[in-house]
Amino acid sequence: MKKLVVLGGGESGIGAALLAQRNAWQVLVSDAGKLSDTAKKELDTHKIAWEDGGHTTDKILSAQLIVKSPGIPNDIPVITAIQEAGITIASEIEFASTYTNAILIGITGSNGKTTTAMLTHHLLSEGGIDVGLAGNIGKSFAKALIEDQREVYVLEISSFQLEHIKKFHPHIAVITNLTPDHLDRYGNSFEAYCDTKFNLIQNQTKNDHFLYDADDKTIVSGLARHKVNAQQHPYTNSNSKPMFAINNPSLLGRHNAKNAMAAATIAQLFQLSNQKIQASLQTFQGAAHRLEHVVNILKVAYINDSKATNVNATFYALESMSKPTVWIVGGVDKGNDYSSLLPLVNKKVKAIICLGVDNQKIMDVFAPVVDVLVETQSMEAAVIASYNHASKGDAVLLSPACASFDLFKNYEDRGDQFKAAVRKL
Repeated sequence: MKKLVVLGGGESGIGAALLAQRNAWQVLVSDAGKLSDTAKKELDTHKIAWEDGGHTTDKILSAQLIVKSPGIPNDIPVITAIQEAGITIASEIEFASTYTNAILIGITGSNGKTTTAMLTHHLLSEGGIDVGLAGNIGKSFAKALIEDQREVYVLEISSFQLEHIKKFHPHIAVITNLTPDHLDRYGNSFEAYCDTKFNLIQNQTKNDHFLYDADDKTIVSGLARHKVNAQQHPYTNSNSKPMFAINNPSLLGRHNAKNAMAAATIAQLFQLSNQKIQASLQTFQGAAHRLEHVVNILKVAYINDSKATNVNATFYALESMSKPTVWIVGGVDKGNDYSSLLPLVNKKVKAIICLGVDNQKIMDVFAPVVDVLVETQSMEAAVIASYNHASKGDAVLLSPACASFDLFKNYEDRGDQFKAAVRKL
């Protein structure tokens, strides 16, 4: 029996293990950390072998194929040993794609990929297409293939999920934008990060479609380095007349106009009428933790943008603010350059509430343009400080521009804690 080892027992790892077992692989799930009780129970129920608290190298090196979970770095000893042994490493997206004949739509980018994926799914679903949504959002692709068989899948895909791609072949590919993110993973090379994103299109043919933001200079320079076989569909803000009127609070801002252009173009490629697309744009509900209006308290709007884990995402959030803003920012800095935010902060932000274990860099950068800077190290303290510095007609915006792992489990936990703390005010 063919042996397969899944490294990492999170959402994508468990999905890959179940799909592998279903397709006659002998499977071992190996996690350097601790598997959750839910994961152990699911693996035990399906009689899939597992280990946690470390990797048994001999067992791993006896496999014909390794499926590596996206969160695992590429420079740890076990990965080096696998590569030296010449064993193929696949991402879960790559592995799952070999077990379906569905039409695949792959959407990546530094920002906007969640909204674009959700909106694409919404437009196609409303248009009567048998479509599923998976990948970096909701279920892993592998688990979706087991539990939710569809004719079409919209896949939100991160750069980490695109690292071990050999055959993955989306019929439609989208790169929403490229800005510095996760540079710690890519040897502080922005070009290496961008090249990983372009893995999305490497197996496309002339019968496929590639959509991208033609206003993004980094994408345009990436096009010069990568062969594009697919039919190209560039979209731009400089279109003289917009395709569709977007009158939906969930799609506010210049960046969301771009996301809507991409999703609407995909819907057109599926032959949906412009009338149907226009109607469906009005009924879209936005992503949680992305410019999510929580509540108004004493005529102050509280907005949860916890999903803004990089500077560019926060730029769009601040750009869309029309009220004097108390801004909650901070977390794990991924080599951020905050300088692009200075003009917006100078114009729109009346107070900064720093939320992180180490806030010094943020305080140094913004002290020249904001009079009020407060340091906090818990969500409750940050929300109370923001309440104290906000006046009637202001907005309080949680848009951290940083990863969440210093004080929270993930950005969802951070956003949920924000909403809970606000509702306790």
